[in-house]
Amino acid sequence: MEESARKLLREEISPEEDELPLIKRVWQESKVMWVVAAPAIFTRASTFGINVTSQAFVGHIGSKELAAFALVFTVLIRFANGILFGMASALSTLCGQAYGARRYGMMGVYLQRSWIVLYFTSLLLLPLFFFTSPIMKMLGQDDSIADVAGTISLWSIAVIFAYVLSFTFQTFLQSQSKNVVISFLAAFSITIHVCLSWLLTIKYKLGIPGAMISTILAYWIPNIGQFIFVTCGWCHETWNGFSILAFKDLGPVVKLSLSSGVMLCLELWYNTILVLLTGSMKNAEVEIDALSICLNINGWEMMIAFGFLAAARERLAYIFTTNQQVAVAVGDLSPLLAFSILLNSVQPVLSGVAVGAGWQSIVAYVNIGCYYIIGIPVGVVLSKVLHLQVKGIWMGMLFGTLVQTIVLTIITCKTDWDEQVLLARRRVDRYSVDDEETDTVTSNA
Repeated sequence: MEESARKLLREEISPEEDELPLIKRVWQESKVMWVVAAPAIFTRASTFGINVTSQAFVGHIGSKELAAFALVFTVLIRFANGILFGMASALSTLCGQAYGARRYGMMGVYLQRSWIVLYFTSLLLLPLFFFTSPIMKMLGQDDSIADVAGTISLWSIAVIFAYVLSFTFQTFLQSQSKNVVISFLAAFSITIHVCLSWLLTIKYKLGIPGAMISTILAYWIPNIGQFIFVTCGWCHETWNGFSILAFKDLGPVVKLSLSSGVMLCLELWYNTILVLLTGSMKNAEVEIDALSICLNINGWEMMIAFGFLAAARERLAYIFTTNQQVAVAVGDLSPLLAFSILLNSVQPVLSGVAVGAGWQSIVAYVNIGCYYIIGIPVGVVLSKVLHLQVKGIWMGMLFGTLVQTIVLTIITCKTDWDEQVLLARRRVDRYSVDDEETDTVTSNA
């Protein structure tokens, strides 16, 4: 068994390559990896830049609008994003393993099954967007901020439905290393978004409606382009048209999607709880504004060097706000921001390994223990007992992330990867045989 697993792992590696020194093998592997990783990093940076751009322009409308936008996108959208992105990561597991096993035809079926599951889930999330204001007030947020958040959340419904196509198309294409088209569409989208945001919010002063119209278009433009690319012949091996098989055998997809959703939701909601706890403090408007700016900057961790952050400090905050009090608060949080960037450069890689290996259920338990049993209680104690306020909450969160990173590193190092290859091959073969038999029966009928 172990020998056959090694064959599967090394079937693409020549004996000459296998005999190279470790440093040269690492260098060659790194070059191959960057061919895939560079467009993916650019795409994620551009997509994340949509929210950053929107927040920057909303911040110049007013502090109350910025706080409301931060609440909606850091709490509500992150909540929905966590569920949808987490469930979509099941498609990453299935497509990645199907592509590696050369079962190309199954990838299009998996894509359609994922659409069914995710769009049904999106419908279940709609009440949160219709009742945002009372929910925020119930959670202790300022009434005036909660009212503006209610308006923004209604506009955000279009963003949630855009996420379904965005997450699934990107996963489907990235599994085939077709990253260039995604990057091109992302670059086009962010360029349009910046121009349109300036036009609607600064020049014509349309306020929140102007900012949200631009945001919605920025999310849907790449989806339209990716839909055309996938369905019109550029993915002829992996897309064989719409199939009735998409409605069959949804159970395994739902099960894997749910475990994936729980795993990533627990990660994404971690920062959401930080924002909610901050909203109940004194001077909540300034605290939420400062924290949301830091969390946005933290999202650029792969693109911004430590030196730039050290030099910019609170001056960087003026991109998002004209309020000096908020900018000073951002500067005060910047040492914690720097440490967050250091941790977050390692943790997403380990989470990616977990998704690829199909460990979503295991990592969900790890996240519960590290984040919610360790991180949050430590943050509350530092904030309330030691009176460190938002700094204490963030320090607790970072401690939880540190513990999670250590645990995932140990799990990754202790894993028998030969055995994991065999398990992946069995899983793909089982799904493919079941679906081929179903397709034959349907054709004969």
